Amino acid sequence: MSRTFDVLEWTIAAARGDSYPDFPEHPQITVYDTGVIAIEPEQGSSKDVILSCAVHGDETAPIELVRDMIHAVLDGTLEIRQRVLFMIANPWSIVAGKRFVEVNMNRLFSGAHATGDTLEHQHAAKLERYVERFYTSAPAGQRQRYHYDLHTAIRDSAYEKFAVYPFRHGQPYKREQLTFLAECGVSTILLNQAPTTTFSYFSSHQFGADAFTVELGKVRPFGQNDMSRFAAADHMFRQLISTETLELPEFDVSRHHIFDVCRTIDRTQTEFRLNFPDDVANFTPFSQGELLAVDGTTEYHVEQAQERIIFPNANVAIGQRALLTVTELPVAELDLV
Repeated sequence: MSRTFDVLEWTIAAARGDSYPDFPEHPQITVYDTGVIAIEPEQGSSKDVILSCAVHGDETAPIELVRDMIHAVLDGTLEIRQRVLFMIANPWSIVAGKRFVEVNMNRLFSGAHATGDTLEHQHAAKLERYVERFYTSAPAGQRQRYHYDLHTAIRDSAYEKFAVYPFRHGQPYKREQLTFLAECGVSTILLNQAPTTTFSYFSSHQFGADAFTVELGKVRPFGQNDMSRFAAADHMFRQLISTETLELPEFDVSRHHIFDVCRTIDRTQTEFRLNFPDDVANFTPFSQGELLAVDGTTEYHVEQAQERIIFPNANVAIGQRALLTVTELPVAELDLV
């Protein structure tokens, strides 16, 4: 079909309060909300897959990936064989062209939305309900649940693509998921060692989903993404939702870089600064003893050899994480299943 309907334009129009044609009627599609679209295969399925984007509205490449997948379904060029829920999570931040409008939405899940009443607090609560509706409305029987929350990072990274594996509460890590992500071009994994209020942790902890925060590159404006750099991820996500059985290679230890969190450095004072330039890439190593950050009168120095920084952001709200430090962990030390 010709492109007479654009799901991103439809989503943005709703966020602005503008008029736009209704979502096209489709026998397999249920629209939960603006930007939240469930698709049921015509035949039986065994997987319930959530692909979310735009938790941060300026992270445009994942939005374009999700938009194009939805368009392919509408055009009939992508046949869905597994249940899938597409979520364009924060349309208002897309309109604003910013990471968020008032509050970082990826700190508002697992009930944290109850602490405030901004638009992002309210919508995070709705997104939790849509996830619950999707997973609990699946056909009876043994099923696999997945949630890939797609992002791009504020700054460059020594490892361009990486994923955050939410805290497992004693459950082992999965070779199949590590292999799937490596096939997506994501061979670097950061292990979270505590509960968080991220979207991926919510699905992992509340619904037992194999869930990840997936960082696919660097933030760029719409129209400036080199989509060839996302081709492997696009191909694998399409394969996941359009095949009955996903064929993956054998798990190969040598493909993966695994990092463990050493410390979380929060901003607690108005006077807070990072002791390195804004263009220092994620996963850059620092020498033991180097000064990393100053929070009021508290100094944070590198404690371990080859400690690396990730997600540095001196401009977060007081009380939020301003920096993580990580060290590489041998894959052989992981509890794998």
